[in-house]
Amino acid sequence: MTPTTAPATARPDLWHTLRHLFTHLLTPLLMCLGMALAYQGAFHQPTPHHLKVAVVGRSPQALALAQGIQAKAGPALEVSTLPSQAAAEQQLRDRALVGAFLPDAKDPRLLVASANSDTSATAAEQVFRQVAAVREAPLQVTDLVPTAPGDPTGQGLFFLLVALSIGSYGSVAVIGTAGAALSLRLRAAVGVGTALVVSVIGVVTAGPVFHVVDHDYAGLWALAWLYSAGIVLVGIGLHSFLKRWTTLALMVLFVMLNFTSSGGIFRPELQPGLFGALHGFWNGAGFVEGARDLLYFGGGAGLGGRVLTLALWLAAGLLMLLGAGRYERRQRAAMAPSAVAPSAVASSAVASSADIVEEEEEAVGV
Repeated sequence: MTPTTAPATARPDLWHTLRHLFTHLLTPLLMCLGMALAYQGAFHQPTPHHLKVAVVGRSPQALALAQGIQAKAGPALEVSTLPSQAAAEQQLRDRALVGAFLPDAKDPRLLVASANSDTSATAAEQVFRQVAAVREAPLQVTDLVPTAPGDPTGQGLFFLLVALSIGSYGSVAVIGTAGAALSLRLRAAVGVGTALVVSVIGVVTAGPVFHVVDHDYAGLWALAWLYSAGIVLVGIGLHSFLKRWTTLALMVLFVMLNFTSSGGIFRPELQPGLFGALHGFWNGAGFVEGARDLLYFGGGAGLGGRVLTLALWLAAGLLMLLGAGRYERRQRAAMAPSAVAPSAVASSAVASSADIVEEEEEAVGV
């Protein structure tokens, strides 16, 4: 009796394996490149440009001082004059100024509002300390609008933004893969509910847990939910088109371009022009600046415009879902049972789903 031999196992195709590996490595490498370009480009050399400051007084000496500072600083500053301290304080509370200098031979003072941006206030302080040093008088700094005691640097809202963003775009991959069998409408409903959970986690940790904020929790939660829901709906819509590349796309939109232009670390007057331009309409800036307006400036320094920005991003998410719905219907029609055997369709769907899950997990892990 001839002994049976086990069938020879096919050797794996080395080139196919390497190509599969390098294809997967492309995502983290692109993330690395994007993060390096975005973060270093935005934060590596904060330099004032058009930093808005004022000299208080209408005397010839005050006018001459303002002109001298402007001439020496060039485009780094925008120096104006104001008639009174009350006018200066109002402009600081309206977030129209970064600092206001009250010249006095013996007691020069600088008014700032660090809740607007601690780094911008520090830049203004450095400028006027040099002015006071020329007069050999110590500069007294008065902070009209300080941040909460639990947020002495004023950057706590930025880190809240980071938490909300990661919770939002990270959820998109899970909804798009683990919920692939659900209808787009149901996936969107799950996404809206997820945004609710993400926003509650963010506000609870920033408020009662770490005291980054100490009031207006309801208003801050509404901003956080609006921000999170916009990201989730945009992401769910994009997933229908991009599949495993969705996480990379969301990182570009809501990390690389978003964190850097939010104003949470440096506002536009300390950043290159690209990030200053994005600051005007990107959703991260909408959340950070809206939260600052709400918490520290009574909602009167542009809160309505920031809410509108977040609402428009949410509307963009809804439009993305409409496009995704049409795209998925066309895909289903193209794979109708009449054109392909049901068993082949099921097998293809299972394989495709498993591949997407694997790739999404790797991207989220990065």
